[in-house]
Order: sequence, then C-alpha cells, then structure tokens
Amino acid sequence: MTKQEEVINASQALAGLRVLEYSQFISGPYCTKLMANFGAEVIKVEPPGGDEARCHPPFFQDIPDKEMSGLFLYLNTNKSGITLNLDNEMGRIMFRELVKQADILVENNPPGTMKQYGLDYESLKQENPGLIMTSITPFGQDGPYSRYKSYPLNTYHAGGEGYCLPGGTGWQLNPDREPLKAGGYIGEYDAGTVAAMVSLAALLKREFTREGKFIEISQQEVLLSLMCTELGRYSDGWAESRATRWFPIAGLMQCKDGFVQVMPFERRMWNGLVNLLGDPSWSKDEKYDFANVYGRPTKGTGITGVGGRLQIQEEVNNILAEWVLQHTKEEIYYGAQERGTAVGIVCTTEDLLKSKQLQARQFFIEIEHPKVGKHPYPGLPFKMSSTPGQLKRPAPLLGEHNEEIYCHHLGFTKQELIQLREAKVI
Repeated sequence: MTKQEEVINASQALAGLRVLEYSQFISGPYCTKLMANFGAEVIKVEPPGGDEARCHPPFFQDIPDKEMSGLFLYLNTNKSGITLNLDNEMGRIMFRELVKQADILVENNPPGTMKQYGLDYESLKQENPGLIMTSITPFGQDGPYSRYKSYPLNTYHAGGEGYCLPGGTGWQLNPDREPLKAGGYIGEYDAGTVAAMVSLAALLKREFTREGKFIEISQQEVLLSLMCTELGRYSDGWAESRATRWFPIAGLMQCKDGFVQVMPFERRMWNGLVNLLGDPSWSKDEKYDFANVYGRPTKGTGITGVGGRLQIQEEVNNILAEWVLQHTKEEIYYGAQERGTAVGIVCTTEDLLKSKQLQARQFFIEIEHPKVGKHPYPGLPFKMSSTPGQLKRPAPLLGEHNEEIYCHHLGFTKQELIQLREAKVI
C-alpha cells in the first residue's frame, strides 16, 4: 500500500481493520469488497490456480484469460491478492500467521473444509481470541443438506423466490410455465451483503467484550428471510405463487425501443394512464372503470365474474400493448410521470452509463488495470459525509502482492519466496 493510499484509508470508516478472505466466486468476495469500500485492508488469499471467478465470463475482448474476467475484476477492487496452497503443511502454517494479524476472516468453502485443514474457528481462536470468522455455505454447517454441493441456481430456488417468478401478465394463458431464477447471481450478492453486515455487527460487539465470534451464513436462509411476506401469508393458509403475484393489466411491456414496467395499481394512476393515451372513447365505458380493470375475478357471472373480468383485462392489455409499441421508453416514462402514474424504464447497460442521474452523482468510477486498461466500474452503494468510501485500486493480478504481504507482514525474504514458489506453497 502506498503512502498516498494510507492517507486516504486513514479517513475511512473501517481504517485500520484487517480482513483476510479465503473465498471464491461471489458471496465471500462481495462481502469483503463491501468492507474494502469502507477502508478495510482486505487480503485476498487464492489457491495457486486462482479464484474460480477468474474463469467466469464475460472476459475483456472475449479473451479467456484469468486476469480478464469482468466478474473477478468487479468483485475484487480495493484488495491485495496473494496465493497460498492450503493443501501444503507450510501453506497452512503461513495461513495461521496471517490469521493472527487479522480482525475478520471470511470464507465460503464447503462445510468441513476448514476443519480438515485444521483451520476451523475453534483452532484459530486459540491463537487469536478476538478473531471474527464468517463462514458462508449453501445450507449451513449442519442439517441433512449441509454437505450437498450446490450452485447459484440450486440455492436461489431453495430460498423459494423462484416459485413466484415470472410474475406479471400472461400467467392466465400459461399457468404451468416453469419457475425462473432471477437474473444474474442476486442470491450470491444477497448472502455477501448479509455476511458483511453481521461481521461488522460482531466487530462492534467485540469492542465491548474483547471476544471474537464464529458466524455461519446459510445462503438458503438468507433468501428465505427475504420471503417474509410469502411465508407469513402461508401461515394464514395462503400459498403465494406467480398467479397471485399478478399484474392484471400492463406490467412488463415492449415498447418502440425496449421495455417498460407499467403499474397503474391505484385509481389515480389508472386515470393518469388513460389520459396519457389521449382519453380514448372506450375509456368512458363503465366496464373499463378502475375497479373492473384492476380487480381480481370473483365467483359468479357478469363483469365481476371470472370470465367477464378476465375478458376486460385482456381487452385492455391488447389496447395498451398496441399503444406502447408505438412510443419510446422516455415518452412513456416522462408522460406517465407528469400524470402521477407508476412507470419504470427497463434500463440497458448503455442507458445506465449515459444516465444523467448517475452522472450527476458520479456513480461510475474509472479504474485502470494493468491487463485490461482503464474502464468505468460501478461505484459505491453508499455515500458517507465525513468518512467517504473510495474505489481506488483494481482487482489484483494472481499473486500480485505476495512479496508485499509475505515479506512485510510475515518477515520472509525474497529468496525464501522463490523457494516457496518452487515448492508450490505459493
């Protein structure tokens, strides 16, 4: 770390905190990335072959290179990176020495891995009683599923949210459509966010007790905790599904240059949407009153019966779909906004990079990486008045900081590092 970086770090909320990360892919690295954004010194420990995220696309210029994974580059900004082989006894000894100097250890390996290495919390706290160790696994450290291998698809659906997706219009026409996982790796990021929050809570508690803590995070339970409404309704005998999470009209709709989310779920919003359409003559018909258009079908016949109300909603959706296709995202968005109607633009990457709002808040930060050059990165998800966060360092090259960490922190010589490298310890 340069002198300039030390000065910048000193003004940040977590300045002086040392975090050791032995994690791969997303949940653990995102947890420590959040801490690094607050100014914590994060040392990322990778096996000699590297974090598996290095092998995940997208790659810069589509070149499959371990230093060019967009996922890895994003998740590991602000960190120092070292390599260490924990299958080697010397590697485990060196890891213990690093743990002695750490405040927090974050790992997301399969249950039992750290104990197999003799690096479980009970062993490590003997030498560092104040250590906070946070472990993230798909299903927790115990229970019948604890040893199951899992991928983001499995853990996301184990959390229940996928059963309610996709929502929106059209479920009546295809009620048996298969459930969907939310886009990207949102479940992994959720687990990482919770892990960061609870690790810092344990850190705060340590200020009073001087004692460390072992924290275990179950990704399934993190996702279940976000399903509070659905779980609560089930206790009342209501099983939520994509059919009950419906948008009887509008919802996600394709327009002239992309997609918008139209949600006129209040009478004033429906009236505003109708006005945006030019107050067409059909809207004067009583059957197109908000109560009929947005209401749920009830038993019986007539307008409020299942057949009648669904027919009205289908007619309205056909009219809206035709109108929306003739207008751009901004025409619909700003027109609805002026009339107090809820509409959201489905933003593309280009939309976000050109967003006047994000530009005004200087959200995107340019970082220069030795292999991929200078590019804009998503910035910090918070702003602090007197202890501002910083996004200043690119993700480390594989083993980039071996000399800095092992020589300056553990006292090895450069010649000893060469020997360790030859012995495949680092």
